Amino acid sequence: MKEVTAPTYTLDIFMAGHIGAAERICRAYCDEIGLCVTIMPATYVYTGGQEPGFKIGLINYPRFPSLPEDLWSRAMTLADRLRVELMQQSYSVVGPDRTVWRSWREADN
Repeated sequence: MKEVTAPTYTLDIFMAGHIGAAERICRAYCDEIGLCVTIMPATYVYTGGQEPGFKIGLINYPRFPSLPEDLWSRAMTLADRLRVELMQQSYSVVGPDRTVWRSWREADN
């Protein structure tokens, strides 16, 4: 048996869009760079409506530990790719120390 520990650091990507397509995009990205993510369905309820989406989780996996800034870089790259390929206008990436929200909506700029 082998036991390895690493400092705990987790990030979550929140985005609307089709979860099946998001899974395919995540699979391709993970295969490219050597990464493992979780993906869970989510329903976003907001003033005036709701829409389906997903939450993607990244952790500092002890088998292949990362620095927090490297994990952030991977999460932001994946979120940008998902946004473009799923034709979304915004997303959030949430970590233990900050939340980044990016929007391409005209009304937000």
